[in-house]
Amino acid sequence: MIHEVDEALSALLGAEILGTTGVEVLFDAPTREWAARRNAPTVNAFLYDIKEDPSRRGHGRRRELGPVRGELLAEHEPPRWFALSYLVTAWTKRPQDEHRLLSVLLAGLIGQSALEPERLSGALAQLGLPLPYTVAAAPAGGRGPADVWSALGGELKPSLDLVVTAPIAGVRRLPAALVTDALLLRVSDAGGGEGAAGELRRPRFEDEPPAPARAAEPMGARRARGAAARASRPGGIAR
Repeated sequence: MIHEVDEALSALLGAEILGTTGVEVLFDAPTREWAARRNAPTVNAFLYDIKEDPSRRGHGRRRELGPVRGELLAEHEPPRWFALSYLVTAWTKRPQDEHRLLSVLLAGLIGQSALEPERLSGALAQLGLPLPYTVAAAPAGGRGPADVWSALGGELKPSLDLVVTAPIAGVRRLPAALVTDALLLRVSDAGGGEGAAGELRRPRFEDEPPAPARAAEPMGARRARGAAARASRPGGIAR
């Protein structure tokens, strides 16, 4: 999910907002060593914080049904949303040029409030949800730009705080498998006696044709049991 947000931001910042300026968009940690290697105008979006947004946590499951019979194929847990915080900075040889780049970025970012689904790829595109973002908003808590620069060992520099809220798809749960094996019942002579034996009978399902009916026994006739009963059946052999 994170790399897909990076790709969407790279296209938005580089191809759309900066256009043909030739400014490179990177996602590196702006350490002192990294800054010393910069020899061309660069915009850097450093991901410095990831936090779940509990206010967007949904409840219940979404049912995935078959296209023909409407049978249940799976159930989906609601997506979990995470706030990705980027420290956006401009790097040139002159501070005035950096301020100009930051101004262009700010004007382009406040013109919209979300990364629309058509900008996304991979799993984020499949979800089809817009990714809301804020830019240069007052920090709601956690690490601020000064803390980030201190941790990186660099000097404080003008920056834009860009926070993109993106989902991770919930777990897809498959329904329990249907029972396809036949149920066999063993029937035995409750009276016992010599030659008593059991037989296997299989229940008939709704879509199964009925078995041929047995001939009715005459009134008062004594029912054969054991070996005699088996011998009286078609193809039966007494043992």
